[in-house]
Amino acid sequence: MKDLKYLYYFENLLDNAENELVKKAEEEGRKCIGTVCYQTPEVLMELPGLFPVRLRAPRTGSLEMGTYYLTSFLCEYSRALLERAIEGGYQFLDCLIAPDGCTMINRCVENMELLKINEKEDFFYKYLEVPMKDDDNALTMYTGQCRTKMLDAFRDHFGIDTSDDALRKAVADYNRVCDVINAIGEFRKEENPRITGYEFHIICMATYVCPKDLILGYLEETLEEIRNRVPDEKNHFRARVEVVGSEIDDVDMIKLIEDSGALVVADRFCYGSLPGRHRIDLKEGEDVLTQICAHYMHDSVCPRQMNLEKINRRKAYVKEIADDYHADGIIFEQMKFCDPWAYERMTGSYILREEYGYPVLTIDRPYAVGNSGQIRTRVQAFVESMEIKKIQGGRR
Repeated sequence: MKDLKYLYYFENLLDNAENELVKKAEEEGRKCIGTVCYQTPEVLMELPGLFPVRLRAPRTGSLEMGTYYLTSFLCEYSRALLERAIEGGYQFLDCLIAPDGCTMINRCVENMELLKINEKEDFFYKYLEVPMKDDDNALTMYTGQCRTKMLDAFRDHFGIDTSDDALRKAVADYNRVCDVINAIGEFRKEENPRITGYEFHIICMATYVCPKDLILGYLEETLEEIRNRVPDEKNHFRARVEVVGSEIDDVDMIKLIEDSGALVVADRFCYGSLPGRHRIDLKEGEDVLTQICAHYMHDSVCPRQMNLEKINRRKAYVKEIADDYHADGIIFEQMKFCDPWAYERMTGSYILREEYGYPVLTIDRPYAVGNSGQIRTRVQAFVESMEIKKIQGGRR
């Protein structure tokens, strides 16, 4: 297929946490809000005068200092972020909001605060309590946390308008980006898709780390380009897979899978579009903040939520995606020492295989995959096993 016009541009935006669009927004006087998890409602950081950046540590090398402060038993994502913070890589932030999504990322951010990694005078940290259940009590608590720890803090520190009108505008702008990403994602359902998983991952990730209004034009032009794109006459991939699991911001992970012969057609992982880029639909006459929080709480399929309905829903959702995107198999990945996804990978892979009949490969991986020969070999073997199952007449 013909190369996408802006793919190289999107790739360059991911090379540094403080990319050129982040710098442009800062020059306009906007405040940059750092975040580390889906559980912190992204749209609340889209209010006029603000923009969010989901933290990454691109081109991670040594984790020596991060490991010194956090030990080698914490996930490499938290250690990589702390390492980059100590190196001075997040000086562009104006504040950092961290949910208690997991103890590891909380310890990472607490160490950033103790080490005073940001030199801005008005810089502040907020720790957000987020629900472990999906019910009315949890929603009341979640809404209160978002109001006091986020909206009130933005108003008091930065003079930001946090009215319902401002929130509705932020939601409308957020939905425009979601609509474009979802429209691009629909092409992945084609028998011979006109976009690869790697290309989609690059485009989707850029929406998490750039001011959305500054990247929207590039996204819309890319959508039109894909609509008119002619796929290769022959599909070069041997199988279609859905990737499920913990945080993936390493572009090499998806590339490695596709170089091994498996086209990634769906992304049910942190930094993915399912459900990370679902639009927020607001009703008239109801509290806007409560509706936003309800969306994030009800729509979340994070393994942190532990009520039985959510536990069962997570497995069913993965199966629904695999059906919808015509996946031949599922790759269930987990970053090493990620406790929430470790349990989810164990139970989820069993149910998807034994109850839903999907071939499943489980992977325990580092933060930065690079050119891992071990993972490549396992994916290649998985592709071959799916081909054999097809020959034998079914997934089983």
